[in-house]
Amino acid sequence: MTTLATASTDCCAAGSTPLMPADRAVCLAEIFKALGDPTRVRLVGYLASAQGGTVCACHLPDELGISQPTLSHHLKRLVSAGIITREQRGRWAHYAVVPEVLDVARAFLGTTTGDARCC
Repeated sequence: MTTLATASTDCCAAGSTPLMPADRAVCLAEIFKALGDPTRVRLVGYLASAQGGTVCACHLPDELGISQPTLSHHLKRLVSAGIITREQRGRWAHYAVVPEVLDVARAFLGTTTGDARCC
């Protein structure tokens, strides 16, 4: 019969890096949850590359091949996460990316090594 080693004899030393503050983890998780859908990733990419910095919502359903209600759902999630802004201009809403929020995500993820899996 074998015995289990106790934690004090079979454990490595504790890490010297402190845990991220809980409020920062919540903030980052909200950003990544909002970006956890391929349609929303496409939306952010489209908005980020838009000439003039904003896009009218009237153009988005055709570009993405989705219905207006589905588009509204995705845009609402991105606005709630603070990734994009919404500005009402007459009948239509215009959307723009908030670069500082994407910078927070980039800073957390760090730089890439060039060994991207799929993109």
